[in-house]
Amino acid sequence: MSTLKEYRMDIKPNWCPGCGDFSVLAAIQKSAVNLNIEPEDMALISGIGCSGRISGYVNVYSMHTMHGRALAVAQGVKLANPDLHVICAGGDGDGFGIGLNHFAHAARRNVDLTYIVMDNQIYGLTKGQMSPTSPQGMETKSSPSGNPEQPINPLQIALASGSSFIAQAFSGDVKQLTSLIEQGIKHKGFAFINVFSPCVTFNKILTYEFLKKNLVNLDEKEGYDPSNRSMAFNVVEETSSMFTGVLYRNKRKLLTESLPKGSGTNMLRQGNFILNESMKEKLISRFI
Repeated sequence: MSTLKEYRMDIKPNWCPGCGDFSVLAAIQKSAVNLNIEPEDMALISGIGCSGRISGYVNVYSMHTMHGRALAVAQGVKLANPDLHVICAGGDGDGFGIGLNHFAHAARRNVDLTYIVMDNQIYGLTKGQMSPTSPQGMETKSSPSGNPEQPINPLQIALASGSSFIAQAFSGDVKQLTSLIEQGIKHKGFAFINVFSPCVTFNKILTYEFLKKNLVNLDEKEGYDPSNRSMAFNVVEETSSMFTGVLYRNKRKLLTESLPKGSGTNMLRQGNFILNESMKEKLISRFI
């Protein structure tokens, strides 16, 4: 049985004190232990930004990838080794800016992995520029007169792209955050969890106080049916995305179930893909 100690590293995170990413780190570790997943059975792939450092703080197989490419790598890892529990993690700038294309395509393919985005509506690592989810009119270092652009709504994109599990969480509620990550890991398909993760240094609008006051818990909404896609779209509009809980959940074919036999991951699983010694040496040399 796995323990929290096994999942922790002897590395102190370099996030600012109070950063919401600390809660996401703790929730991922706790979720893995609650589901009794051994560290060697999990892979954590991250992108660039403050949140991208998370892959170095969990004692599992991990990779810190290029900007916007975390989902591309995570899909490859899962297809190459379907037995691994794959978590992809990053920020709103990484995932909804340069990485938006990978987000939409990973959702439509329905690869069996969990994608956690720490959404602080700001570029924190580069000291406070507007991000794809920054509210219109928000004053930042790159928009001193106010953000002129309308923000992206990642929940609508996930719904439209075919994500089979969509939820939203808040770093200020670790209990619900942990539960949602557990549900995402257990879900067979592409699970997207958007997390309101306040940047206490550069975003003075999306604060813990503001979120505690304005968020609605969708899991407690009477009559709400997360299997109803139309209802999910309506809730996003009605609440202006200010909610937590499971927005949408449904079952559909995994990408691997649609692949013809003898191709892709099925070829790997059937043992038909054989590396000779020369090929092995070339592959190994790339990682040394």
